[in-house]
This record gives sequence, C-alpha cells and structure tokens, in this order.
Amino acid sequence: MNFEGLDPGLAEYAPAMHSALDPVLDAHLNPSLLQNVELDPEGVALEALPVQESVHIMEGVYSELHSVVAEVGVPVSVSHFDLHEEMLWVGSHGGHATSFFGPALERYSSFQVNGSDDIRQIQSLENGILFLTKNNLKYMARGGLIIFDYLLDENEDMHSLLLTDSSTLLVGGLQNHILEIDLNTVQETQKYAVETPGVTIMRQTNRFFFCGHTSGKVSLRDLRTFKVEHEFDAFSGSLSDFDVHGNLLAACGFSSRLTGLACDRFLKVYDLRMMRAITPLQVHVDPAFLRFIPTYTSRLAIISQSGQCQFCEPTGLANPADIFHVNPVGPLLMTFDVSASKQALAFGDSEGCVHLWTDSPEPSFNPYSRETEFALPCLVDSLPPLDWSQDLLPLSLIPVPLTTDTLLSDWPAANSAPAPRRAPPVDAEILRTMKKVGFIGYAPNPRTRLRNQIPYRLKESDSEFDSFSQVTESPVGREEEPHLHMVSKKYRKVTIKYSKLGLEDFDFKHYNKTLFAGLEPHIPNAYCNCMIQVLYFLEPVRCLIQNHLCQKEFCLACELGFLFHMLDLSRGDPCQGNNFLRAFRTIPEASALGLILADSDEASGKGNLARLIQRWNRFILTQLHQDMQELEIPQAYRGAGGSSFCSSGDSVIGQLFSCEMENCSLCRCGSETVRASSTLLFTLSYPDGSKSDKTGKNYDFAQVLKRSICLDQNTQAWCDTCEKYQPTIQTRNIRHLPDILVINCEVNSSKEADFWRMQAEVAFKMAVKKHGGEISKNKEFALADWKELGSPEGVLVCPSIEELKNVWLPFSIRMKMTKNKGLDVCNWTDGDEMQWGPARAEEEHGVCVYDLMATVVHILDSRTGGSLVAHIKVGETYHQRKEGVTHQQWYLFNDFLIEPIDKHEAVQFDMNWKVPAILYYVKRNLNSRYNLNIKNPIEASVLLAEASLARKQRKTHTTFIPLMLNEMPQIGDLVGLDAEFVTLNEEEAELRSDGTKSTIKPSQMSVARITCVRGQGPNEGIPFIDDYISTQEQVVDYLTQYSGIKPGDLDAKISSKHLTTLKSTYLKLRFLIDIGVKFVGHGLQKDFRVINLMVPKDQVLDTVYLFHMPRKRMISLRFLAWYFLDAAVFSSVLAL
Repeated sequence: MNFEGLDPGLAEYAPAMHSALDPVLDAHLNPSLLQNVELDPEGVALEALPVQESVHIMEGVYSELHSVVAEVGVPVSVSHFDLHEEMLWVGSHGGHATSFFGPALERYSSFQVNGSDDIRQIQSLENGILFLTKNNLKYMARGGLIIFDYLLDENEDMHSLLLTDSSTLLVGGLQNHILEIDLNTVQETQKYAVETPGVTIMRQTNRFFFCGHTSGKVSLRDLRTFKVEHEFDAFSGSLSDFDVHGNLLAACGFSSRLTGLACDRFLKVYDLRMMRAITPLQVHVDPAFLRFIPTYTSRLAIISQSGQCQFCEPTGLANPADIFHVNPVGPLLMTFDVSASKQALAFGDSEGCVHLWTDSPEPSFNPYSRETEFALPCLVDSLPPLDWSQDLLPLSLIPVPLTTDTLLSDWPAANSAPAPRRAPPVDAEILRTMKKVGFIGYAPNPRTRLRNQIPYRLKESDSEFDSFSQVTESPVGREEEPHLHMVSKKYRKVTIKYSKLGLEDFDFKHYNKTLFAGLEPHIPNAYCNCMIQVLYFLEPVRCLIQNHLCQKEFCLACELGFLFHMLDLSRGDPCQGNNFLRAFRTIPEASALGLILADSDEASGKGNLARLIQRWNRFILTQLHQDMQELEIPQAYRGAGGSSFCSSGDSVIGQLFSCEMENCSLCRCGSETVRASSTLLFTLSYPDGSKSDKTGKNYDFAQVLKRSICLDQNTQAWCDTCEKYQPTIQTRNIRHLPDILVINCEVNSSKEADFWRMQAEVAFKMAVKKHGGEISKNKEFALADWKELGSPEGVLVCPSIEELKNVWLPFSIRMKMTKNKGLDVCNWTDGDEMQWGPARAEEEHGVCVYDLMATVVHILDSRTGGSLVAHIKVGETYHQRKEGVTHQQWYLFNDFLIEPIDKHEAVQFDMNWKVPAILYYVKRNLNSRYNLNIKNPIEASVLLAEASLARKQRKTHTTFIPLMLNEMPQIGDLVGLDAEFVTLNEEEAELRSDGTKSTIKPSQMSVARITCVRGQGPNEGIPFIDDYISTQEQVVDYLTQYSGIKPGDLDAKISSKHLTTLKSTYLKLRFLIDIGVKFVGHGLQKDFRVINLMVPKDQVLDTVYLFHMPRKRMISLRFLAWYFLDAAVFSSVLAL
C-alpha cells in the first residue's frame, strides 16, 4: 500500500533499531505493554495476549478472538493469511517475519528476512513464502530456510507484488516499470513500461490486471499484452487502497486540499461492465484499508488507522450501526488482511501487536488447508491406551507378533457364520423425490445427514426405530409422507434438469404425452404461462390474435399471435415465450403494476402469485383491448390486413369480454346520477362475516357471483346538488352480458379461504342428502356404503364421494336479464339440462348459459415457493387439429407438464394447498358467433428493402443485397441461415464435490444478428438479410470472440450497421417459414430456439445432424469447414 498518507511520527522507528539479526527490546517501549507478557532473554514475546474469557463470539458477527505480540515495540508492516495452511504471517518494519498457527495464534516460526529494510508484502506459495522488501525478493521455507534470494537494482523502490500463475511474478514500485520474474529460473523475463510511475497496489481478475498508483489513479491492463485498457482517476491526492470483486471496483484515498492531503470519506465505486463510476459511497470513518468480504453479499470492510471498522454494501448506504472498534495497543493500525475463507480478519498496529477477529468461535483460514508440518512432533514412549468399551474400536491398532500358530479368533466354519451389517433403510424423502432413468434413480440430497456418512444401528430392535422412518413397500405410500401434508405430484413445480448438452437430452415426453405444447418455465416472469395457455385455448381469441399485425415494435397482441402460431405448429414439444415476455417487460404499465418480478423473488416465491396472476389477467385483457382498437393499417408492414372479425372501430376483445353496466349514485337528498361504463372482468365480493359465521350457512356460487356483478355499497361521494361529499348508495346494473365471463376469485387471506372451505363442506353434505344418504360430523362414508345409497330412476348416476369433496364451483351457470334492469343468476346442472331440455335454456330473450372453460389455481408449496397451474377444457377444434379426433377433455397445464384429468378435479379446491385464482366461463355455442378463419397477415413485402434504425450507417459498407420482386423465394428453395447472440444473464451453476458442474439456470441469450443467404439464382451465395437487432436490455457479454458483435453495434445512436427491430426481422423469417423454404445451417435448432421460432423438421437441413454418428459427439462447424472446404472459420471474427 502507499504509506505517504501515514502519520509522520512513525519515522522514529528507524532501521538502525535492528542492526543485529536478532531483535532486541526497544528502549522507548511503553512499560504498560509488558504487563502479563512473558519475554525470552532476547526480548521477544513468547505467549499471546489472550482476550478475556468473557468475550462471546457470535456466529456471523466479527469479534476479537485473540491478540498476540509479534515483535514488541516494532510496528507491523504487513500481514498475510497463508493460502495453503492454517497460518498467519506478519512482517515488521525491522525486517523480521513471524508466523502463527491456527486461530489460537500459536507461534510457529520467527526469523529475520532483511537486516535494514521493512517487509512490504508477503505472498504464500505451495512450498514457501515470498517476502518483498525495498530492493530484495526472498523466497523462504515456512521454517525459515532460504530457497532463493533475488537482489534487485539498488535504485529500485518496490512496494507490491502479484502472482499471476504458479511460476510468474510481477513486482512494482515507485519507478516507471514493472518487472516480470520467472520463479522457476529466478530470472527477470520481462520489463513492462508504466506510463504513470508509482505502482503500490496490484490486483488481478479473470479480465484485467489492476494497478494502483500513488497519483490516485487505477489503471486496467490487458492480461496478455499489459496494455492499458482503461484508467480511473479516483483521487486527486493519493491512493490508499482498493479492491475488486465481480463487476465492482472500490477505492479509498486522499484528496488535495488547501492545507495539503486529507483523507477522503467518499469511497469511489466503479462498474467494470460499463467502465464508469457509480454513486460514491460515503462512510463514517477515515478509510485507510478496504476489502470485499463476499460471504452472503458483496459487502465491504473499511478500516481506519485509528481502529474503526465499518461494513457496508458497495451500492447501498453506510449505516453507523455497522461500525466496530479494534483496540490497538499502539495509536495506529498499520496493516489489514482477510483470510481466504472470509472467517477471519487480521489487524497489525504500530506497537507490534496482531489482533485476530473472527465470526465464529472456531474459524478456519482456508476452505481446504493442508496439514501443517511441525518441527518437533510429540513423541511418547508407550502406545496410547485403548478403550475396550467402544463398540467401533478398530482391533487393528493392537500390534500382534508374527506367528504361524492358529489365532484364537480363527474359529472353525462349523462354529461361525457370516453376519454382515444390514444396510439402513433409504430415507423416505429420497425415495419420494427420486426420478428414474432406466434402472438408475436420481434424487436431490435432503441434507439430513453428513455427506458420505451413514450411522449404523448395532442393537436393532423394533422400539428403537421411529415409525415414520420406515419405508413403505407400496409405491403410493412412498409418494406421500405419512405425517406431512404433501402436494400431489403432478401439481408440484416442475424444473428442467440441464446437462452438458443443455436441453437436448431432457425428456419432455415424460411430462407431456399429448400433442399439445407446454411452455418452458426458466424464462424471467414465466409465471404467466398458465394464463397464456388459457387465452390460447379460447378459439375466438386465438384466431383474432393471429390475424392481428401492427407497426408497434413492442405490441403484446402481435407477440402473443406469434406465440400462438408456435403452439399451433408444435407436436408436443415445449415452446418459449421469450419474445412475448421481452415485449411485456418494456411496457411501463406492467412495471408500475408490479407485474415484473426480479429473478430472486420469482425463484424464492416471495411474491403472492395469486394476486400477481389476477393483476396480470386484468392487465393483459386491457392491453389487448387497446392494441385491437388501432384501425390504421401499418405502413412498415405493407400488405398487413386488418382483422377479419370486425370492420368497425370497436375492439373484438371488447366484444368478447366487455360487460356494459350502469352505475347509479343516489344521494340522501334524492339526487340520482347515472353513468355508463364497461368492465372486462369481475372480482368476487364475499358476504360480510363469512369467517365468523360458524353455522355453515349455504351460499350458492351463483348468489356470490350476482352480489359481485350487481354490487351495492354505501360510500362517500360528491353530490352536485348538495355541493359537498355526502353518503351515497351506489348500485351497478348490467346492460349487456359478455360472451366470455372472467372472474378473479380474490382468495388472498384466510377469511376468503375459510369461506370456500365452509361452502364446500355444506355443498358436500347437501349432495349426500340429495342422493338419499345422511352424513354426520364424525362419520366418513366408505365407498361400498356410498354405492348402496342408490338413486331413484330417471336421475343421473350419482358421482363418487371423492368427486364431491371440496367442490363448490358449478360447471355451468345461467344468467337472465330482467325487465327492470335486474339480473338473475343460478347454478345450472346436468339435471336441469335434462329437465328443461337442451334448447330450453336459451329460448327466452336475455338468457345465457355459461360453461366453465378454465380455472387457474395457486399451488401452495413451502419447499418450492408455490406455482400456478391451469385446468383447461380443450375443445373439439383443438383435438381435431392435433389428434384427428372430435371430443372435449379437461387437461392440467403445469408449464411443460400436460396431463388429462377428470372434470371434477378442475373444480375441487383443497384450500390447504390448492387455491382458486381465476375462473373463465364461456357462453354456449360461442364459436358459432364469430368468424374463426385465420388469414396470414404477413406478406412478401416484408422482405423488400427497409431503412436502418442506425443514424450513422455507411451505405458504402452494405453487407447484403435485398431481394427484388422477381427473386421472391418459392416453396422448397434453399436459404442459408446463421444467427449470432449476446448474453443478457449469465449462467447459474454449482460445482459438486466430485468436480462436476450442475447447471441451475442457463444463460439468457438474445439474438443480435441474423443473416440469410440466397441458395439459388444468379445471386447465389449473396446475403439478402443481414440485420443487426437493436436491443434495449442490458447486455452482459457480447461474445465478440465468437459473434463479432462489439459494444455499440446494437445502439441506434452510434451503430454503423444495418440495425432493425427484432419484430421486423422476425416477420421476414416467419414469411420464409410460411412460404415453405428450406433452411441450411449449423446448429439451427439452438438458433430457432433463441429467435423463438417453430420450424417444421422437413424445412431444416442442419449440418450438425447431417454429419452426426449415433452415440458420438457433435462435429463443430470449424472442423466441417476445414475438412470439406479447406477453409478456416472464426479466424477473422475479431477483425470485423
């Protein structure tokens, strides 16, 4: 570090004080230091200064554990935690080095490194320790033997060293160069010139070398060439210390004032991704040292020379409550270091004392330290005693003389029998979560025992075994724990297990044996997958959305139509909603409503998913309604026609979902105000006192729905007649019923949940009585008893008892508009259908029968944070297109898990884990009221030339020739395709104990460049599309080494490329797919996946699979180009 800002009083510790190699006691020593300190004849302290026994070490909070005297009266110049052993190294201003073993700070070795200069830096290696002084580099064994002594130029003034690899060392100082030394040959191999002299601190990451200068600057240099890539002018005076972690650099130092240098209380923080400063961090101490301590968060430890230490986040605010005080014996702290495990902090003061602070009573300095070799091992004359009472005592410890006689333990086979230990039963949690691949089962570690340790029970008896630990032989019993309420397996949150091949070897067919397409859940904000499926299986909505096309860049209706098209083409393969969710994140209203979740909140399930999906439901209907109201024909997409549903200015979404209402406000003065309005959905309003009502009063769902639609309430409102706020009675009457009735259940508290549970119990009792049986509170019907109840002739066969449990929701409801603007609502059952006839329900004017089409439920699971699933009644048209059959069936949609279910399961809600959120009722014969023809709105004109978004595009550097009208592709034409991507979010992975890597969440990619090449014609081989895709999202990695994309290429303000929107290029590719061209490329499956396109397999010619042999690895494009074309690819990517 730089010592220019230190107290000048330290100059009295002259090097002459240690002229001899052995340290002597300072004559000016403060006598109070010698209390309770035992000294050897040469005056060196032998025992540590222990902290008082009353000090209590709290887990996770740093507290002082030990203090020790390294060298009495001589300031500590440097401290360093050994990276290989449990040792702490301390260097003094007198050139003396001392090491301490373990958290108890037991003295291990002590020796003189230099007789005249102070030790300025220490670096531990595998076989020894490197010590740097002013003009000397010494490599010594941990016991004190010299391995090599390298003398530098006597004019050098070195201050810092950096170990770049196991055999290369960089040494810097106040001169204008940095030396590179090979530790194997102990020779100087390179001398790098430094533009700004005075390199006192050096750090390294996987991207840069960092050099801290005495002038207050921090320079970032290339790892290979050592050229300056960037430079931060941190402080105007001098730099005191800096540290780097992840994408952040933090520095402290001195600023120039009128009276000289002053310690700056603002830490400078820089973002290494954007190479710019972010908000400085104001601290409450005078910072002299700082280190990142990334244990739970990327927190910083800031140390002042007076002994104050403050912890704070680099991007947050410093809290004065996070300050603790180190009690140095001397007036100043001279050095500070953090162990590799982040469990220990070491401070050295100006009186030669070292203070160890830890966050646990028994800390370790390194995650994996090797055993330390002691000079004098403990030798004893006799063997240690053996305790015969221990059952697991290894008898091999007893020395037995070599003999040829038969031993007493060699019993004859007739008198002995092998009795191996029986293996303990496998944990029930492991069996429950196990997934089988062939005959091999895989299960996550429940972490109920230590790794690789299984306790054996030597004395087995039935009384010693817990009944809950027994593994049931029945597979059904293994599925659920006998004493815990568990969520049904198909309703649990599904996750994708990634391998080296990504998703290519993941078996989606195991979760979906239908031909319908699921949606992948690993994308940010994919909680809405279930609602996307609900909208897709509404036939009028699906056709309407796919007919829509507008010129807005981020139009949810357009993106939803593209996603619906993918779901149509898929034959059971899952799809992604990347582009739809990308457009969703750009809408300000979505962010204002709190619909955009952070990755951490979504993974942990912190948000209330039921409220979230209900807000999303209201938002998406409103947004689609607004998008459909635009009647202007897009100019950017010439030939895009309007919707075939209507020609007026009304939105068809409004025709489907909108309900016209009259809102009447009656003041107590008699003044009445009537206002017309409309709504796209209703929210259930439950009766008051439903929680406290223990009598089990019966409310039909129709009653609660009518109360919610025709809402009456008393509230304060402005009265024009009274000219003030008055108590008014507000009523709501229905003018026109919607074709699709959408209901938000609003079960957001225990009060509403208890109401649903109570009504389900009452409905269950009434159903039993209706079919001729009685039920009491303490009696459960057996299945045989239920069958004996029978039913009268002419009545439908009664359902089973399991089908009636937890059911309050009807499958159909009947609504009728009365003449006095009233509304009659009643439950409509199959019995009513038989009694009144199939056509009688809609004979009268204003009568509508609605059938339940979908229910969205919130699954409560504390282990995974919960999830959202949907029960959807899939109509005949979908089955006809996918499976060639004509029938209706209820399905469960749980992301990419799709499974047919019984219709009663869609209305059964066990409020302990399955809570209703959204209901969709559709009017009978809805499809016959609308034109369901889909006309592809994308025409060939999208392939014609278009203007670039880039302001600085150079026409002389055009990389493609757009298609002419006579070159339009036809079915079967070949088109070469290649795409380049950038990374938006890095991959999340964990490293297992065996060294293998497990991917938790894959990296999120975004398409950055798409190129299409003519495959025939006079211009064969010439690109007709070479679009760079503009992005508004933050890019983490441009992958320039592979893609050639550089920062700025995707920015419309500074890019010189042909820049377009993703939607514009997407339409070009969609047209090529729809026209039937065949794409030729390498790794097209991944390209289409990231672009979010579903391409039929007969339209793809992928060289990855053309040259792939079974059970062999995939061949790279570089090898194929070299082998077949004798060409080198990727060699000139960086030159683009």
